[in-house]
Amino acid sequence: MATRSDAQSDEFDAFYTATATATAKRLVATVYAMTGDLAEAEDAVQEAYVRAWQRWDRLTGEGDPLPWVRTVASRLAISTWRRTRNRLRAQLRHGAAADVPELSADRVALIEALRQLPPQQRQAVVLHHLLDLPLEQVARETGSSNGAVRTRLSRARKVLGERLSAHTGEEAVSHG
Repeated sequence: MATRSDAQSDEFDAFYTATATATAKRLVATVYAMTGDLAEAEDAVQEAYVRAWQRWDRLTGEGDPLPWVRTVASRLAISTWRRTRNRLRAQLRHGAAADVPELSADRVALIEALRQLPPQQRQAVVLHHLLDLPLEQVARETGSSNGAVRTRLSRARKVLGERLSAHTGEEAVSHG
């Protein structure tokens, strides 16, 4: 992406400051009236300003960028509203989605044990054991040596073994 000059940044900042007070409140109110959802209206207006910044050179070359921001905010909100409406129609037509089964206690324990590992060990375990990547590829993806990956896996397995065997013992006690 091209970098912006200080003058362009200052120009956009001035536009945003000038319009983000009373004008933006009116713009949010307008979009809110269309959607009935204040958070959605605020998000749409903010996204319109982001998109204006991304196209600032072209917008200022065409004149006043405010009508463009207003149009984009309205279209974003309407698009979101349409997606929501279509989802609701599909749900009425096909029924609610089937309930997703809860995670098993073992899976919850594994996830909790993984969260407690240092990030590098967790990454090595996930890449090697869950994605079945060979040690060499794990080393490449993590920018580590094969030996470092082996050490991380060894340490992680030890900790996971202790934590998961403790969990299995707790399960036996609670069910017994």
